[in-house]
Amino acid sequence: MSVTKNKQSAETINKMAKAAFPDKTVSSAAELTEGLCNTAYRVIFTDGSQSILKIASGSSEGYLSNEINMMDTEVKAMRIMRDSGAVNVAEVQYYDKSKTICSGTYFFIEALEGQSFFSLHMSGGLTEEETAQLDFESGQIERRIASVTNPRFGFLCSEEYQYYCLYDFVRKLFENVLQDMKARDIPTEPSPEKIFPLLEKDKKYFDEVKQAALTHFDMWEGNIWVSEKHICGIIDWERAVWAEPLLDALFRSDKRNINMLKGYGQTEFSYAEKRRILWYDLLLYITMKTEDFYRGYGTPESVAATQKNIDSTYRELCAQ
Repeated sequence: MSVTKNKQSAETINKMAKAAFPDKTVSSAAELTEGLCNTAYRVIFTDGSQSILKIASGSSEGYLSNEINMMDTEVKAMRIMRDSGAVNVAEVQYYDKSKTICSGTYFFIEALEGQSFFSLHMSGGLTEEETAQLDFESGQIERRIASVTNPRFGFLCSEEYQYYCLYDFVRKLFENVLQDMKARDIPTEPSPEKIFPLLEKDKKYFDEVKQAALTHFDMWEGNIWVSEKHICGIIDWERAVWAEPLLDALFRSDKRNINMLKGYGQTEFSYAEKRRILWYDLLLYITMKTEDFYRGYGTPESVAATQKNIDSTYRELCAQ
């Protein structure tokens, strides 16, 4: 279990629910276990209504330097998306940052119908045609999210880390995660001394991106919600940033597929876009390796597999 998990007793959950919904009584609360960072519960009330309760950790232990104001970020991103009307997201029903009931901030959001694309896929509940359709729809949604723009690149809830140049933001993301590795003596290969000169050499490719767009960052199958074989919503916005769509998980080299790209409306990439995709691959794999150590859920096998991805991506960056 991740050290960031902040599980609560039934008594505390009842107090949270009473603060959010004074006229309701909790019938049951079941933990949702797909997420690896925050703790979430499906709360069912005696009147039959449901809400999702999400609770942040009570401390900074286990968090990386790029995980800035994550719960504020999630709430802000969901409200931005609801205001834009571009993508269906859950309504934020109540948000408490006081830490008076429990050690972490928490919020209640509406419970979306259906289940995750990931759980449907793993259970064998989708045909190849249905999977292809959902991939196509995920690409369409990616395009709609990107229609929400901002003057600067950076973190949603940190004025300190917002930039007028995409390269400056990407470099900061690498600086943060590599410093996190150094702080825990995590074996780092390639080293910062190898990464930053190569990144600087590719600065011109990042400078091609002039407009910052809302980017979910973590839109894998577990965060894509499905009802009646169609996508009905996107969840877990705590990593959202102002960047470019290619930074999102759906564009990683080991994840993207032709059906998603057709939905997005782009099946070919320029040389500059391919370079940026590789850099985003490397950023994700280095982050995953660091998370394994910080969260406490890594195994020798998972660390080795991630390092293999890091090595192959770096070799490809050097070869081109």
